[in-house]
Amino acid sequence: MENIIFLILRRMRQPLLTLLAVYAVAVLGLTLIPGRDADGGTWHMSIFHAFYFVSYMATTIGFGEIPYAFTDAQRLWVALSLYAAVVAWIYAFGTILALVQDKTFQEAIAENRFARRIRSMREPFHLVCGYGETGSTLVQTLTRRGQHAVVIDINEARTSIIQLQDLREFVPALHGDAAITRHLQEAGLQHPSCVGVVALTDDNLVNLKIAITSKLLNPKVKVICRADSHDVEANMASFGTDHIVDPFDTFAAHLAVAFQAPCLYLLQRWLTGREGSALCEPVYPPRDKHWIVCGYGRFGKAICARLKGEGIEVVVVEAHPESTGQPPQGLVVGRGTEADTLLEARIEEAAGLVAGTDDDANNLSIVMTARELNNGLFVVVRQNQHDNRDIIAAVDADMVMHPSAIIADKIRVLLATPMLYEFMSLALYEDEDWACELASRVSALVREEVPQVREWALDDDCAGALCEYLEQGGQFLLSDLLRNPWKRERPLKAIVLLVRRRNDRLLLPEPGLPLKSGDCLLICGNQTAFTRMQWSVSHRHTLDYIKTGEDRPQGWLWKKLTQQ
Repeated sequence: MENIIFLILRRMRQPLLTLLAVYAVAVLGLTLIPGRDADGGTWHMSIFHAFYFVSYMATTIGFGEIPYAFTDAQRLWVALSLYAAVVAWIYAFGTILALVQDKTFQEAIAENRFARRIRSMREPFHLVCGYGETGSTLVQTLTRRGQHAVVIDINEARTSIIQLQDLREFVPALHGDAAITRHLQEAGLQHPSCVGVVALTDDNLVNLKIAITSKLLNPKVKVICRADSHDVEANMASFGTDHIVDPFDTFAAHLAVAFQAPCLYLLQRWLTGREGSALCEPVYPPRDKHWIVCGYGRFGKAICARLKGEGIEVVVVEAHPESTGQPPQGLVVGRGTEADTLLEARIEEAAGLVAGTDDDANNLSIVMTARELNNGLFVVVRQNQHDNRDIIAAVDADMVMHPSAIIADKIRVLLATPMLYEFMSLALYEDEDWACELASRVSALVREEVPQVREWALDDDCAGALCEYLEQGGQFLLSDLLRNPWKRERPLKAIVLLVRRRNDRLLLPEPGLPLKSGDCLLICGNQTAFTRMQWSVSHRHTLDYIKTGEDRPQGWLWKKLTQQ
């Protein structure tokens, strides 16, 4: 508001001074020019009468001459003052119109309106800095789950398009630079309802500034940042950033899991997949022959490190090794789009190919050329632009690395179900048979679509009736929770993946585990199962029916009718 007032005063200073001067001269002239009263005597208009007359004369309203008819000298002065006042008002209105149309003024008004809207928010929300492909995907997912988000982006076109998107929740958006502390504060960084800050801009230094500012001004807020530089990651970590997401290292880690435990990788993709998407098929990356990695940038280096960690020989194809750096061994200079380059890299003998350049057209060309020379390749393609999704899918690669999708999916899980990453960390210590059996159970639950995953706390807010039942000495088992509240002999289509009880973590707990107040459960299943579980723990009558199998009447009237 201070900026708006300053702009108005600065732009309107000259017009207001002009109006003030015209009014002052007009009033002064009327008080000095003598007139004649009703008796023909000389009189001088008072300052009050002169100001009153000029006030309606200057606006061309015209209530007549007061208190007596004017002399010719007075009328001449009034005519001159009238034209001068009209010109002054036209000048003032023109300045006002120019001010209203001024982009700086409009941005200040929008910024003030945005700040007032944020101050009035009472629901928990996440502050998303950057509304590119990653940010838009994340906001759509958050709003689909009923969570609130606030957006800052330096590109006005992106913040304007939010209002046209089909989002389930209203998303306030500010056109501003997230690296400026004032914009972060206006967007609710220090608001009591702000539960997380997500830095998703395409500039590592801006993300670093956001992380530093957030931790200094609001140490309790969860901060998640995107970074693709190890130096920046280390700097972010030194300021206590909660989660740092590197899409290249993340995908390389996924590839390593696919090598070591294909079923666990499949299970991970199912549980972290977007609701409504189809179940993907398992992948089995070969390791019996060498791999060819085209592009030795940040992505290529992360892949090479993982492949060498698996004991696989790697041949790198890079057109500009002087700028990307020399790999330790196996370098072929070229883009990979030419058959000669791929033949030099022994494409006929290769087991896998990674098309990992930062150009989608080159990646597609690499894949098509490579398949003409070796149709049995295991293909990994990097997708850089979201708009190229269809043509990348037409290549039918075994694995696709889309940085924006990887970041959005990981942050979505971190914000919505952080226990899922605890589950995956514990699952890494299990054998492949365990993962395959669990994948079969999940597939039997949901058939064709990925399951819904929920993190559910057994507290008074989410399970009031169950907590009261347990406090009264009742026992409620995990198997009871998974009973159908309408027909208790039928189990619900859900699996409890993890139970967090204080400092303990129970992976795939047994059905006979007694539940306790304060337990936090990670459950996967379908929507019907979650709806009926919520009903079970929220109604005491349903709890009694699940435990005893007796549908006892509730209320005085039904009890009387039952007794009769």
